[in-house]
This record gives sequence, structure tokens and C-alpha cells, in this order.
Amino acid sequence: MLIHPNVAGKFYPANPDILRQDVLNMLSNAKEKEKLPIPKAIISPHAGYIYSGPIAASAYACLTKAKQQIKRVIIFAPSHQYPVDSIATTNADFYLTPLGPIEIDHKTISSLSFPYLNIVEEAFNYEHALEVHLPFLQLTLEEFSLIPFLVGNATPLQVEEILDKLWGGPETLIIISSDLSHYHPYQSANNIDKKTALAITTLCPDGFTSKSACGSTIIKGLLTVASKRKMHVLQVDLRNSGDTAGSKDSVVGYGSFHFK
Repeated sequence: MLIHPNVAGKFYPANPDILRQDVLNMLSNAKEKEKLPIPKAIISPHAGYIYSGPIAASAYACLTKAKQQIKRVIIFAPSHQYPVDSIATTNADFYLTPLGPIEIDHKTISSLSFPYLNIVEEAFNYEHALEVHLPFLQLTLEEFSLIPFLVGNATPLQVEEILDKLWGGPETLIIISSDLSHYHPYQSANNIDKKTALAITTLCPDGFTSKSACGSTIIKGLLTVASKRKMHVLQVDLRNSGDTAGSKDSVVGYGSFHFK
């Protein structure tokens, strides 16, 4: 069973050659980030590539040197389109993008027995927030298996428990998919997003709400785990749609962060 791309041709190009070149161009434009250490976890945005792609590229540029290290990627994304009760995963064998299929790690998924984790295939058929990260990973890591989660009416503690279970070692990369503030004037958005970024970099899960980040529940779970593990957080990029391809009248905020 395959999860087919839902937003190819909408959020990013459906043509594989154009998609490949677009992603490679964004990674090249973020080449000053290539020298950053390989992170254990990343927070990165999930809008259309013309809006948030450059900010995502800032997070992923350094992964080109991790091809031999990272073999498993865990992605948590908020469910925007389907009403997920708690947290959803999938029984699919592969997640397909225009660049090809990505193997899903069934063995690990089947080992999880949390009562709030359920197979909900329909949620993946409509969601963009996980899918848009995959071409970046395909063009940096190349070969890896995937463990995907979509988060709905869940708690940070539930996210934290799954993260603790799957944390692994240097072979495992964790991706948290989230945009920041939504539809504020440019300067207001900057002020809100700077406060959210400060809360993230200081590992303060009480410093923001769902109005500050659509993936707030997931971020809060990661921050708690990162605090227990005494991790360092680096703000890699912080911009909004007014900086990339949109009007400054009403913008969406985007941030990329590395946890090491």
C-alpha cells in the first residue's frame, strides 16, 4: 500500500525534474548553513515552497553530510484536514513523492502499543504538513526509512512518550513540522514569532500557544524531552511569507531550529 502525494503540483512542483532542481536551488541558497553540526531534531515549516521552502532549506542544508549516519527519520506533523483523535500513523509500505518512494518502518511502528496511537489512513490522504518535508530529505539523506505521525487532539505528554520510545542514537533524526503565527501584519508577526523562537531556544514549553504555532503540541513535547536530555537549541532561520513571496499585510511565520 502506498501513500500518494496529496499536494504535488500545489505546494511544490509535481514534475520530478523541476522539483529536484527547485529543492537543490533552495539548498544551494542556504549553503552557509551546510557547516552546522548534524542535529538530533529539527523544527521546520510546512507551507508551499515559494513561501516556506527557503526556511526549510536552512534547516536541511547540513544533512548532506549525514547520508552515512542517519538511516531513520521520525516526522510529527499536525493534522490540518482530518479530525485525528490523539495521534495517527499508517500501515502503508511506502510514502510516495514525485522523487520516488520512501520505505516506511513497519517493524518499529508495530512495536508501539500506546492506547492513543491509531492507524488512520485517511488522515494521510489529505495532509500536506508531513509530505512537504520529504523531497528535502530525499535530496539530502537519499536513503532512509520513515516513521510518520499526524497529531490531532493529543497532549504534549503523548508526544513526549513516543519521542522517548523512539529517540534512538545518531542513526535517528526527528522532524517536527510546524509553521508559526498566522495572518498578522508583518511587524506584529515578527514580534509574536520572536517570542515563540525565544521560548523554543530556551526550552520553555509554556512560552507559546497554538495561536503562536500550529504544531504547538508537538513542539511542547519535544521541548520537554530536550530539557530532560539537556540539549542545546539553535535558531537557524526565522522569517515569514512577507520576506519570501507574499504580501506584508497578512503573513504566516516560519522558523527552523536545530536540537543537538
